[in-house]
Amino acid sequence: MVKRDFPLTRWRYLVLLGAFLLIVINPFLNYYWHFNFIQGWYQSLGIGKLWFVSPLEGLESILVSKTVYLPLLIGMLIPVLVALFLGRVFCSWICPISFLAETFERLKGLWGRSKGRDYLLISRRVFWFSLIVEILLAMILGVPLFVFLSPPGLVGREVMRAVFFHTLGLEGLIVVLVLLGNLITRRLYCRYFCPLGALLAFLGSGRRLVIIRDSHTCKECGLCDRACPLGLSASKDEGLSAYCWNCGECLGACPHQSLSFKWREMAPLLRAQNDTPPQGE
Repeated sequence: MVKRDFPLTRWRYLVLLGAFLLIVINPFLNYYWHFNFIQGWYQSLGIGKLWFVSPLEGLESILVSKTVYLPLLIGMLIPVLVALFLGRVFCSWICPISFLAETFERLKGLWGRSKGRDYLLISRRVFWFSLIVEILLAMILGVPLFVFLSPPGLVGREVMRAVFFHTLGLEGLIVVLVLLGNLITRRLYCRYFCPLGALLAFLGSGRRLVIIRDSHTCKECGLCDRACPLGLSASKDEGLSAYCWNCGECLGACPHQSLSFKWREMAPLLRAQNDTPPQGE
């Protein structure tokens, strides 16, 4: 459980910054100083002898090759366990696309402009549809598409290409298009079209760490809802939904301290307490 006075938003941004710097600085270390302790980027990242593999890229590789490769499964294990316990925190705490989007929002804030509006709202079911289409296309075409076209992966790959080959690929324009989508709706790609986010959300649908609302202190002012980058309504307990990525923005926005991170096992007890009126009412 996170303490109320913990500067969650600031620390999350620092984690995003650190994760971004890791894939930006690492190619320079590899190329100029031959420091190879850390290799790759967030599709496949090696730290010493420990390798982390993105669950979607790993799943696509298995489906396309029709081969189960034990080291690949081991590399997927930690990201899958993180999603099972904490949800899609990769998206909100590590993903370079989130870092770039949030940095742009912060710069807009410094200029006195709004962080953004949601001009386009579509069915959230599109989120799951994007995952299904991605997997089906990979199987039909026999190519792990997300391995080559993943926006988070492209950030690391383009940095690596710039350092090693002094050039950029046209596919890097996908990252630009994803970021421009935020001008239409905050985190447009993350909300509706990211198949990796959808897979992590599916894995984390029963996650242990969730955002709980205290109905006794909640005034339903809507400030938490407006703070959510994904357009979720914490005031309607959507912090428990699979779509929530546990960024904690709603916690910082709530002036009544009605929201907090809790382990899911505590949720039934807290609901029972919420259903019981305070003494004196």
